[in-house]
Amino acid sequence: MTNGKPNPLPNVAAILAPVLARVPRRHQPLLLAIAERLAAERYRTWAGERRDHESELRACAEREEEIAGRVEALYPDAAAIQRDILGDNPDLERINHTIFAERPLGEQFTIQAQGERLGAATWRAFARESDSASAQTFLACAELEEASAAVLEALLAAQG
Repeated sequence: MTNGKPNPLPNVAAILAPVLARVPRRHQPLLLAIAERLAAERYRTWAGERRDHESELRACAEREEEIAGRVEALYPDAAAIQRDILGDNPDLERINHTIFAERPLGEQFTIQAQGERLGAATWRAFARESDSASAQTFLACAELEEASAAVLEALLAAQG
């Protein structure tokens, strides 16, 4: 809260744009794969906190891991590139944490759902720039993102 008012929800696209700009375009999918794995951790944490929706949240975590794995499989040297990305961007985990820090769970779900929708749009943008095999992978990733967004949006709608 600031001056007794709730903090506005962060603009995930605006926060991540400068980070993406630091990474060569050809390696940006691998940066996003790192973000997918961080999201998977977040979903697993939420699953532990929300036992009533544990299975749905764990399924979201599995989708995040699947996205990361599919993208990493496109790069024979993915692990080395990701190590370099992390080394060149030591603030990634802090940025990831601050987006969600000290917010009620409903706001965290809203932020994550927006991130999933943004992720889907980003994977589609990569697909438009890619060869057909990579494009198919990126389009599949977009669908996985949208599935997780739908889960979060349904949970939020159920909370009223």
